[in-house]
Amino acid sequence: MQGVLVTAFEGPDALAVHELPEPEAQEGQVLVDVEWAGVTFADLLQTRGEYQTRPEPPFVPGWEVSGTVRADAGGLRAGDRVSALPVIGGFSQTVAVDASMVFPLPDNVDTRRGAALPLNYLTAHFALIHRGALRPGEVVLVHGAAGGVGSAVCQMAASYGARVIAVVSTEEKAELARSVGVHEVVAADGFLDEVRSLTDGRGVDLVVDPVGGDRFLDSLRALRKGVGRLLVLGFTGRDIPTVRVNRLLLTNTSVLGVGVAEYWRQDPQAARSQWHEILPLLKSGRLDPPISSVFPLAQASAALRHLDERRALGRTLLNVRA
Repeated sequence: MQGVLVTAFEGPDALAVHELPEPEAQEGQVLVDVEWAGVTFADLLQTRGEYQTRPEPPFVPGWEVSGTVRADAGGLRAGDRVSALPVIGGFSQTVAVDASMVFPLPDNVDTRRGAALPLNYLTAHFALIHRGALRPGEVVLVHGAAGGVGSAVCQMAASYGARVIAVVSTEEKAELARSVGVHEVVAADGFLDEVRSLTDGRGVDLVVDPVGGDRFLDSLRALRKGVGRLLVLGFTGRDIPTVRVNRLLLTNTSVLGVGVAEYWRQDPQAARSQWHEILPLLKSGRLDPPISSVFPLAQASAALRHLDERRALGRTLLNVRA
């Protein structure tokens, strides 16, 4: 089979397509014939050795895939269409995945969209519901709203009855944010003043931040006193901010970490439980990932550079069998 190898921690340019032996499913695993693979920021970090888990080269990257089950296993039948989270190994034509990380697709979701679902939408669900304790009617501010995880958070928050304010840096990204159902869009520069105006000075109940960097302090200032929660999902802006905790004391607000991979490590069945919870939203079409860029497997390096250069809107995919 064909697969992409990271041969050195030198970023996307160190990727190359090779002929590889097909994997064998171990006990508790499902063999998935991959059709599409999602391209994620975690994959990008792994090509540089900068992610929390650091497999040694050579290895096949690829956090999320979609395709069909090859043989009956893990409660699934041969030919079932699935999304899956192999974490590594997804940039290949076949991958063995722990059964707890393989999710059946509803009839109305094709495998192309299926590859864009599990990592971002289960992360959004964990952030909003498990960590943020989102309630209907609350106001949610989402940074990086035109990115993969940001757009997933926007859709899910709106689906759960929140008022969603999207933070974007360009008009093109604003258009994508509007397409996923946000209620208001504000520019990244000067977002705090706009948010205060939109909320009549009260601030927002939740800030969801996968970006970090120099927006962090104004995100704290945007929180509604007494109830505001800031959810930290990651640092696509590269800089990891710090917080003076006296600010939290004075405003009775909270900063919460959102580490979904750690959550899944602690409870291997949690991801499947989450998938079951969001299935009604998938079946209704309320969760529908925006896909803007598709690359063949041979151009995996270009796909990751596209993400690294912040040119991606919504999701970027690899067509593994093109």
